Amino acid sequence: MASIARPLRQVACRAGPTSLAQRTLANNVPRIAAFHASSRRNLLPPLPQKIQGTVNDPAPVPAPSPSHGHYHWTFERILAAGLVPLTVAPFAAGSYNPVMDAVLCSTLLLHSHLGLQNVITDYLPQRRVPKSRKAAMWLLNIATAVVGVGLYEFETNDVGLTEGVRRIWTA
Repeated sequence: MASIARPLRQVACRAGPTSLAQRTLANNVPRIAAFHASSRRNLLPPLPQKIQGTVNDPAPVPAPSPSHGHYHWTFERILAAGLVPLTVAPFAAGSYNPVMDAVLCSTLLLHSHLGLQNVITDYLPQRRVPKSRKAAMWLLNIATAVVGVGLYEFETNDVGLTEGVRRIWTA
């Protein structure tokens, strides 16, 4: 029985795939296999690992600060929750008040700045990449100032944020 099965299997393998899908898969197998078998390459090399102190040293505790502790987190949450009614109110009420528009712009700008500041703090640790973190913080501060000036110009010399959004939405 084995002598009959072996030649049949070899003939079936030499016959090749019959359907278009099987031929396409057979042609793509080397490319797929090469892709999966290749070495893993990261976009950037890993950051340097530095151990400071010994195993028995306690973890450093940052100095308490009202601008970077519990109050900071609570302020961010209140700011984020306050954005919801500020965003919906002008469209629900149907009136576009410049004061409400200015409050919305400043709240949105502050919320974005604090969120991106947290991203920089989390992904660029001070002890591992101090220069990159400082550059990113400066870039964030400059970008926030530029966006603030741009929003001020848009509010005072143009239609304002909520009216601009309404016009884009109905265009």
